[in-house]
Amino acid sequence: MPEHTDFAALIAGQNAAMEMINSGDAGLPVLTRLLQEVQPALGAAGMAFVEFTSTGGRVIAATGASQWTLGRPLSATDPATVCLLTGPRVQQVRMSHLTGQLADELVERGLAWMVVSRAELGGVTVGSLHVLYRDGDEPVRTTQHATIGYLAACIAHMYSDRNGLPVHGDGPVVAALADGLAVVDRAGRVRLWNPAAARVTGRPARQALNEPVPFPLPPAGRALDHRLPDGRWLKINAGELPGPGDLRVVTFRDITDQQRRAHDRELFVAVTSHELRTPVTVIKGYADTLNDHWESLTDTDRRQAVRIIGQRANELARLVDRLLSSTAEAGPGVQPPVRFDLADALRAAVVDIPGEVRHRLRLDLPADLPPARGHRQSLATVLTELSTNAGKYSDPGTPIEITADADGQTVAFRVSDRGIGIRPEHVERAFDRFWQGESGDRRRYPGAGLGLYLVRQIVEQQNGWVSLRPRAGGGTVAEVRLPRG
Repeated sequence: MPEHTDFAALIAGQNAAMEMINSGDAGLPVLTRLLQEVQPALGAAGMAFVEFTSTGGRVIAATGASQWTLGRPLSATDPATVCLLTGPRVQQVRMSHLTGQLADELVERGLAWMVVSRAELGGVTVGSLHVLYRDGDEPVRTTQHATIGYLAACIAHMYSDRNGLPVHGDGPVVAALADGLAVVDRAGRVRLWNPAAARVTGRPARQALNEPVPFPLPPAGRALDHRLPDGRWLKINAGELPGPGDLRVVTFRDITDQQRRAHDRELFVAVTSHELRTPVTVIKGYADTLNDHWESLTDTDRRQAVRIIGQRANELARLVDRLLSSTAEAGPGVQPPVRFDLADALRAAVVDIPGEVRHRLRLDLPADLPPARGHRQSLATVLTELSTNAGKYSDPGTPIEITADADGQTVAFRVSDRGIGIRPEHVERAFDRFWQGESGDRRRYPGAGLGLYLVRQIVEQQNGWVSLRPRAGGGTVAEVRLPRG
């Protein structure tokens, strides 16, 4: 570890991130670039940023020796997480003093020290910045603590802009759902603004009083759903206030979650109808052709029609399974995870992959791959979804590679293609239910947007995690890590 922070490199790294923002980039690409640039300036072996939501945290950006943690979830109740989030804002910790599987894995990789700083916004922790150092390094100097705290504050400022961050929509920067109350005069100016109104709108009373109400008002006795510029939704009710002065009382509350659920329902119906229509139409068309023109068709034509009907029926069955699983939040079951041969399971799972993708697969599995711990029966679903996804976004003549390796704590396998690749800002959004990189009538790639969502659900129920990243030279790498058996 250097005795002094390389401030020239640090400033250059910040300038690189600022240039990206000024060029229109936002969110994960800027955050990842910032970590990549400042890591050498701090003399660190690796860096990571964890975004926190109401259910816990997830590594959304990682560089250097910690890049393998990308996509890993962190439980909000994990003792190490609680320790880091409740102490001083900037802490230096020796890895061996932490408990938990992740700390053990970091120690195994020679990472002995960590400096962590919370990224806070209005007293709320939106994430934590982790700077990792190797074994044998001396403790970080006070100036480096201050520098790391400053970098975390810069990241928190990126969250305040809400431009591409938070990555996950249920992050803590979404305002509380408590009801706000305002009294508005005839001119539409605010005369009373309670604390809950300030929390819901993000506008303190000193900014709201004697100013026009910052959203439209419905007629008395009516309700209005209104979308704020930051994307949140308010349910607004208004009524006349008895007495002189022509005052109106207005109540409002955040209904973003309800709107999101309603949107998901509408999207589910739209996606289902769209994705089911194509295979059903093809099956019906070929069945009608066989029924109406059986005698005039050659044996080759009949076999071709039956083959296509079977292929489309298989596609339809897989789609129905994904739709049902995503609706029921289904996973591999309640059976406890067991030890199993991952290499053998991958070879067996290849048999269930559709033929047009299966012939492109290239397996390169080490003979000494250790066993994993999880649900072997679910691996076929995971591999099928990742392989078909790779096949969909790459040319039919290019190979899809399946590789595997292990470390002291995890066993991993990767599905790599040479396709169109994935944009850095989409590596997390791709796991959202129904999310598509394209929308509307210009979509080049079919699909319901459920495959990667189900993969993450299945893998995380086995105490593993899954991530996507662009592949050097073009294409995408999907990596699944399971606990070592």
